[in-house]
Amino acid sequence: MKARDIMTRPVVRVGPATPVREAIVLLTEHCVAALPVVGEDDAVLGVFTEADALRSGVAGKGLAPEVPVATTMTAPAETVGLDTDVTEIARHMLGDRRRSIPVVDDDGVLVGIVSRRDMLTPLVRQDDSVASHLNALLTDYSGHRDRWAVSVTGGMVTIRGVFTDEAERRVVAALAKTVYGVVGVELWEEATVRP
Repeated sequence: MKARDIMTRPVVRVGPATPVREAIVLLTEHCVAALPVVGEDDAVLGVFTEADALRSGVAGKGLAPEVPVATTMTAPAETVGLDTDVTEIARHMLGDRRRSIPVVDDDGVLVGIVSRRDMLTPLVRQDDSVASHLNALLTDYSGHRDRWAVSVTGGMVTIRGVFTDEAERRVVAALAKTVYGVVGVELWEEATVRP
């Protein structure tokens, strides 16, 4: 898998003249760990990270709010190409303690960014995600009682357990169909075990 397969785009970015306070707002509003700093040609000049924001002193009593990002950014920025393998990206992130790395094309133009979260996404199978969401829905519906077992294969959901009546079967099936990625639902009634 390559950077192009997992990168986030479009990228929230700033210019070197962007005030530090404005960059901090972008970091927090977009819930990102770093903002690539780009020139007029969209070439990456540096990266403004959460650590840079904290070191800037703007949040406390340090720099004036109009101080430009160029004075506090990390430069030069480490970047990767579109065809960089994810294992190499992971090695850079872990070795250099980076939370995200800008992705550039052959001309050095910013085209995306890879974060640690992007690196984790391929590890989660769609079926696992569907099962997790559906289990949460059914737990809420049942009042946090463990009433059903959910399995998902290729988007096909199987729910096993005891259903009070046909109306509850329909409700459970309808809840399952609200989860993105579900292609079908099967309900299997298990015999009630009596003491």
